[in-house]
Amino acid sequence: MGRISLLLADFVLSFMWVCSGVLVRFIVFQHLGFGHSPLGEVIKTTFSVASMFFFAFLVKITRGGAYNPLTVLADSISRDFNYFLYCVGARIPAQVVGSIIGVKFLIDTIPEVGQGPRLNVDIHQGALTEGLLTFAIVTISLGLATKIRENFFMKTWISSLSKLTLHILGSDLTGGCMNPASVMGWAYARGDHITKEHFFVYWLAPIEATILAVWTFKLLVPPAKEDNAALKRKSD
Repeated sequence: MGRISLLLADFVLSFMWVCSGVLVRFIVFQHLGFGHSPLGEVIKTTFSVASMFFFAFLVKITRGGAYNPLTVLADSISRDFNYFLYCVGARIPAQVVGSIIGVKFLIDTIPEVGQGPRLNVDIHQGALTEGLLTFAIVTISLGLATKIRENFFMKTWISSLSKLTLHILGSDLTGGCMNPASVMGWAYARGDHITKEHFFVYWLAPIEATILAVWTFKLLVPPAKEDNAALKRKSD
């Protein structure tokens, strides 16, 4: 897939992703009228898993489109420097812009959507929380990509349940986001996107955790020889 097409895919997927979570909650809790009952939470979880399968399918058909800067960063660390610059200088900004426009669209269309994730603890605990959650999900994603890369259903199923579990664990503290672009969209709408809390908790900590997870995974799980050859052919 060409680089311009990949940027467009990142923009569209980020726009759709930031809208999907809000729409799921709006449909389940308000339109269907389940409220925050146990049954409502079960239905919301079911919708969320279905949504993640849908986005995994979109990532597949776009041949690498992404809606999370951490996914792009984790991949770029293992590639050449030119690709790293392309991801940091073009793909991640495209995801951020897509998320910002997505949030603006939501607020203009459904004013009662709320204000998005917020930091409910001090900056150090928030940074530690987002860092640990990010380290966990990046490590799980790398493991799935290495061990069961050909099994789309199983890989997406495990990834979806892992993301939901980690999100629940961190939801009361930081929102359990693990996606700097989505948080940026909401923070920009609130006007607090240039605060040190936003930068340290939702950008710096997840980025450091992603780099640490990739390096740790490489150290503990050396790639097979055929994987190295495939990666070399892909970069060529």
